[in-house]
Amino acid sequence: MIILQVTPLSQNFWVAGLEAIALLALAAYIGWWLGQRTFAVKIEGLHADIDAKRTALDDCKKSKVAVKVAQPPVETPVVSVPVAALAPEPVVPVVPDDLKIVEGIGPKIEGLLNNEGIFTFAQLAATAPERIKEILEAAGPRFQMHDPTTWPTQSAMARDGKWDELKTWQEELNKGRLE
Repeated sequence: MIILQVTPLSQNFWVAGLEAIALLALAAYIGWWLGQRTFAVKIEGLHADIDAKRTALDDCKKSKVAVKVAQPPVETPVVSVPVAALAPEPVVPVVPDDLKIVEGIGPKIEGLLNNEGIFTFAQLAATAPERIKEILEAAGPRFQMHDPTTWPTQSAMARDGKWDELKTWQEELNKGRLE
């Protein structure tokens, strides 16, 4: 089946190639000329917009200069502030504790707590179990089953260095829950 049967204009290979190149060059020139005509109108419109914006900017600058001249000078009171008050307080980097030591906290829950700014045993001990439960519920259904009621107490023991007491109590717990 022949879809399109075109006979070359010339039977010579080199002449046919030159004819094809000439036709492609003619088509490229016509495309370029049409593109120039099409975009010339858009370019003129953009130049007009730029000129309008420059005029509006100049008007705005002139009105601001006129307003500045009309305003009376304002005296600002000088307030002396001690140099010590200007000095920033030193930032003490928080060294995160391994919250996974607390029975019931795994790597995923530790990441959730870290995202909420809880990095140390002291911070976890100061957090109410209700707030921890809110964090877990916001994280989705797979975290809602955890019971954080003992986590602040366990964290307080770890914060205070009561490791033996913590270990004994954790043996009585079931995944961080009192039974």
